[in-house]
Amino acid sequence: MSEFSSSLSWAAVSVLVVDDEPGMRAILKKALSKKFAQVDTAGSIEEAEELRKRCHFDLLIVDINLPGRSGIEWHEALDPSTRRSDVIFMTGYADLDTAIKALRAGASDFILKPFNLEQMMQSVSRCIERRLVERQNFALQRDVERTFPVDIIGDAVKTQQMKKLIAQVAPSIAAVLVEGESGTGKELVARALHQLSKRTGPFVPLNCGAIAPDLLESELFGHVSGAFTGAKKGREGLFRVANGGTLFLDEIGEMPLSMQSSLLRALEQKAIRPVGAEREVQVDVRIIAATNRNLKEEVDEGRFRRDLYYRLNVLTVDLPALRDRVEDIPSLTHHFTQQLAKDLGMKTINWTHEDIKAMQAYDWPGNIRELRNMMERCILLGKPPAEYWRDLQGDSNPLPRAANTTSDDINGEVVNNVSSDCRCSSIYDAEGDQFCYPTNWTLKEVEKAHIMQVVDSHEGNKSAAARQLGVARKTLERKYKEWIDEEVL
Repeated sequence: MSEFSSSLSWAAVSVLVVDDEPGMRAILKKALSKKFAQVDTAGSIEEAEELRKRCHFDLLIVDINLPGRSGIEWHEALDPSTRRSDVIFMTGYADLDTAIKALRAGASDFILKPFNLEQMMQSVSRCIERRLVERQNFALQRDVERTFPVDIIGDAVKTQQMKKLIAQVAPSIAAVLVEGESGTGKELVARALHQLSKRTGPFVPLNCGAIAPDLLESELFGHVSGAFTGAKKGREGLFRVANGGTLFLDEIGEMPLSMQSSLLRALEQKAIRPVGAEREVQVDVRIIAATNRNLKEEVDEGRFRRDLYYRLNVLTVDLPALRDRVEDIPSLTHHFTQQLAKDLGMKTINWTHEDIKAMQAYDWPGNIRELRNMMERCILLGKPPAEYWRDLQGDSNPLPRAANTTSDDINGEVVNNVSSDCRCSSIYDAEGDQFCYPTNWTLKEVEKAHIMQVVDSHEGNKSAAARQLGVARKTLERKYKEWIDEEVL
């Protein structure tokens, strides 16, 4: 039994032993029960088929020479179109013809009697390891379209606080509730929690609002063959797929009340009962739930179970809206630009300071998802964000001009306009408005503010601004690139 890896969880694996010798059944059940939570036995194919109809089994250990039908003639379990179990055949009457028939029937392994227990356990280990790999692959197939990076981008104060909290709660096995507006990156946070937890199983996401209520129980807990109309074969639920890992329940507030009680029992008992099955299966799954609703209000209004709320709300991560972390927009913009340009097969675009200011001035009701969507649209249309907003709003100046504001943000520091007793340099724009630069500004800050003011006075026309400043347009573009790179860094 040394072949079994201690890092793998076997609790969600079920085994059925079929042999007409009571002594063999007892020996195998005793040995296998040390590793698996569910081990059943049967003395004939007929008895075994009744058990298989009521419960899904990951592994069948079957003697070929049985009274009545032989193991190779168990067509219901061996049918390639419906078979979902690995099969190990045993026999005390081996010949080449029997071995060929067993392999053709789909045997995973073939063991001759008498055998020592170590030989059987090694064969079982190979089958179960293959089964766990299949579960991992199934989880990855569900996840193949999701390309979110695990790194959480941003250095705003609220972002740093969120990162610190994630690192603090990730190692725990307790349930986590992730709250935040739509588009704030709840799944990204759930993935970060899973990765930092070092759990060996897969990360399995499920949007509770995307599954029909009558199918949600089967999706989560699985079902056995014949459990309901159309259930021609058994199916593993996502709890078993996520065994040893993390199950992410997005939009948990959309889950029907009838299903909430079943989920609560699974969380409390750490066991699930597939639809139509008679026995529970032990599982080791960490639950991370997410919602854009106020679950406390949902509880008070009777739309969400209070006991389930407290079971999920052991640890809470509250995600800030993008409008509350605008300092992260330059970093997010740089990241999405690089990623989207690669995905779309287009050249990387360098946004100007005007574009960044335009994005920081926007409210972003759709949060980071809306930012990414807008970046992709701008790249495809070849329009910088500031120009895109002007066209969208039919406004030649969508943002408050720096010259007309009472404060200006230079390199992340807010510098108020000078008071009447402070010396400053007077500058006039094309409309005759006067602006002052504080005497404590560096030459670089004055240059930056002056260039932006002149470009703004020409409604973003850099060619006209360059002519007024007496420099080449390329010089302006280089300046803007330097500014955006400084903000990203």
